[in-house]
Amino acid sequence: MKNEELVEKVTREVLLRLHQEPQTSQATPGQTEQVCLTCVACGECVTKRPEAVAALVDAGAARVSSTVGAAPKDGAIASLIDHTLLKPDAPLEDVARLCDEAIKHGFATVCVQPCHVRFVAERLDKAGARTKACTVVGFPHGSNRSDVKALEARKAIGDGAREIDMVMNVGMLKSGDYRYVESDIRAVVEACGRGVLTKVILETGYLNDEEIIKACALAKAAGVDYVKTSTGFGPRGASVEDIQLMRKVVGEDVGVKAAGGIRTAEDLRKMVEAGATRIGTSASIKIIGSG
Repeated sequence: MKNEELVEKVTREVLLRLHQEPQTSQATPGQTEQVCLTCVACGECVTKRPEAVAALVDAGAARVSSTVGAAPKDGAIASLIDHTLLKPDAPLEDVARLCDEAIKHGFATVCVQPCHVRFVAERLDKAGARTKACTVVGFPHGSNRSDVKALEARKAIGDGAREIDMVMNVGMLKSGDYRYVESDIRAVVEACGRGVLTKVILETGYLNDEEIIKACALAKAAGVDYVKTSTGFGPRGASVEDIQLMRKVVGEDVGVKAAGGIRTAEDLRKMVEAGATRIGTSASIKIIGSG
């Protein structure tokens, strides 16, 4: 079956099932249910390979990623970069340095673990920076309860986050509980509201083509701004085929972010040509040498 036919068939089946299934509550007994329930990049390409990054932007990429210690040579590119540090052993001094670099060079966001959001937001605000604080929810496995994910998102927003990357519940998708998956994503979307960008990480390394279609259809139905391939902690990263398929499902209304396994400038170019509008990489040093 051709991809277009598979996308249409599976999407139709998923949405039909979604609207036929009764709403299930994940609230604790006795409580009222609340419906308002990245990549890790070294970033050296923005310093040493600005022409390669510029080529990606010209090709249609909305953002690329960098991390602490990376200073872009092209100021126009800086505003498209997510300055990211999600390593579990990252000390606060590295987070502070990340912020200072973002302030100096005008990066789009500083993306950090939830415990660092308030520190980042306050440091950026004190400097009068346009750079936004970004964080992750249900990271990296996505198996938290929906109300916990929503609470995590609200707490992060209260701390100053303006972009949220949440991880989908892969096990529930594989179980065929589409209502749960859509409700889980919608919980975070509604917690974020209109002023905060929401991205859902599908962790495509665990999914076959039909499951990727289902995940994208449910994410779009839940109202996300972006679908994203990977956390960087799963079995594999993004592939061109993943991006092409995801773009076919979500159309032009939803962004697509490729993250994980992108190691060369050629990899990046292929992802953008496949339909990615944001790029995340954990191998920027290799990208430097690949051009």
